[in-house]
Amino acid sequence: MTDWTGAVADALPADAESATLVGRAWDATAGGPVVVAVRNGEVRDLSGSFALMRDVTEAGDPVSAVTAADGPVLGTVTALLANTPADVRDTDRPWLLSPIDLHVVKAAGVTFPVSMLERIIEEKARGEAEAAEAIRAEVLDALGSDLSDLVPGSPEAARLKSLLVGKGLWSQYLEVGIGPDAEIFTKAPVLATVGTGVDVGVRSDSAWNNPEPEVVLVIGSTGRIVGATLGNDVNLRDIEGRSALLLGQAKDNNASASVGPFVRLFDEGFGLDDLRRETVTLRVDGTDGFVLEATSPLAEISRDPADLAAQALGATHQYPDGLVLYLGTMFAPSKDRDVPGSGFTHHVDDIVRIASPALGALVNRVRHTEDVEPWTFGISALIASLAARGLRTGVAP
Repeated sequence: MTDWTGAVADALPADAESATLVGRAWDATAGGPVVVAVRNGEVRDLSGSFALMRDVTEAGDPVSAVTAADGPVLGTVTALLANTPADVRDTDRPWLLSPIDLHVVKAAGVTFPVSMLERIIEEKARGEAEAAEAIRAEVLDALGSDLSDLVPGSPEAARLKSLLVGKGLWSQYLEVGIGPDAEIFTKAPVLATVGTGVDVGVRSDSAWNNPEPEVVLVIGSTGRIVGATLGNDVNLRDIEGRSALLLGQAKDNNASASVGPFVRLFDEGFGLDDLRRETVTLRVDGTDGFVLEATSPLAEISRDPADLAAQALGATHQYPDGLVLYLGTMFAPSKDRDVPGSGFTHHVDDIVRIASPALGALVNRVRHTEDVEPWTFGISALIASLAARGLRTGVAP
């Protein structure tokens, strides 16, 4: 699947007709971003009711507010998707954006046993991909058991910690993987995420990197989880593996966080319990003919999504415009691509498809971070755009 525009076209969830789907688009006529809803395969501009996606997620009843709102049709979902990739875009017509705006972009790490093991391997390998396979075998032998039922912070987890300390294999990643406190970090600045149909970036000086397919919670300022979407928490394994203090260098780069294609609001037909049963799939297609496929059942997460949301926002962390939270990945990128024993790494022009039945498909092409579209539309530009159109945020803090 190396046809870029063809890969983007399949974006909606299987039950799109009954789902409450909201997002953002660039309206060429208005000259700025607008909040949109998907209805009967069409994209409707709701900017007459909501200046920002923040206003949707801060509403007392987001689903009722969106259902009651209406506006002009910008085009079909298919048409906007086809016009989204930058290399085929007609700037006189609308295209899709990341579905979030003023939300703080947070991420939880090491929330699946498999991803915890991969972080330990990165650390022990000091970012050297060729050392990973031998270290993987050593760590698995030391653990000696399936970690899928281990509850972080439990007495059983504490006993495992003592065992690993005794073997000289304790790691900071095990601390957040099985200890009481989750790893919660800031993935990207406000407005820096990219949506479906555009490039994601990996740094040209990284030789060991991978996609991280994840479910992303959408959370209001009060801590209420109002919906969910998909995300790619692009990761530079060699840079983070050299030192955990390089997490910002490995995680927060231009176009390194994708979100979308739309936010599915929780309603009577789809809620948090349904999300817990969702399975995320990953497919990577390279121009070299390489194909990688994987699945990530959210049911195998070691920390419940509601617990992660509570650790991200509370008495010590307030986000008056809400936040989104990447929930972590169970993807273990160990399939060899180039050199036997070195595992997976991206090539330029890889097409990455992250999908689930209830959330649709998020598709991005991989380019070097230095070569993707530069991020120029920040908070000041958004404020100026809203003012020029006479739009005001409609929900008071």
